[in-house]
Amino acid sequence: MTRDELIGKVAEKANMTKKQAGIALNSFLDGITEALQAGEKISFIGFGTFSVSERKARTGINPKTREALKIPATKVPVFKAGSKLKQSVKK
Repeated sequence: MTRDELIGKVAEKANMTKKQAGIALNSFLDGITEALQAGEKISFIGFGTFSVSERKARTGINPKTREALKIPATKVPVFKAGSKLKQSVKK
């Protein structure tokens, strides 16, 4: 599903225009992004949890040259699916 398809579905279910649904979706995504940037955890009971995880620095290998290289530590977004979402996908 593309962003535009999701906006269309939200607009239809919420009985609003596609423009309004687009603004709502963008606001929702911006809110999640800002919270993750601040290091916060976002939890939607039954749906899932968004959080930030830290990856430690490690040594990798360049597949072309087989040369070792250092991969720096970094923060990555993580999503863990909730129980209701997992159950709905299994059906």
